[in-house]
Amino acid sequence: MIALGSDSAGFELKQHVIRHLDEKGLEYKDFGSYDEQPVDYPEYGKKVAKAIQSGECDRGILICGTGIGISIAANKCKGIRAALCTDCFMAEATRLHNDANILALGGRVVGPGLALKIVDTFLETPFSGAERHARRVQALED
Repeated sequence: MIALGSDSAGFELKQHVIRHLDEKGLEYKDFGSYDEQPVDYPEYGKKVAKAIQSGECDRGILICGTGIGISIAANKCKGIRAALCTDCFMAEATRLHNDANILALGGRVVGPGLALKIVDTFLETPFSGAERHARRVQALED
């Protein structure tokens, strides 16, 4: 299950992501926001992070205007590794090397075409499990 969240600046891109996930038959839960009315991104970053912490969802996708603020909010939560990605290489690397569990996107930074390719790369790339990467991910928790 994929947890989704956005603020008002990320709402439009989140709608593209939702349609894409529907087309692929992937399950998700939308934690808001649910329209373009101004809201505070930390609320949605934390909702998605808590869904992953609890095991309700396996991974998450967060979107705000730049992707920065909402990823900072999520990363305040223990066990969360939210990575802001602006291209497919970053999405692949953060899964392979960091075992990132949340993808952050900037709705004002990447267009829908690229964003959906980034989403696919993030969701389809497994953690490498290499000893050096596992050791580094563990060090993030210590």
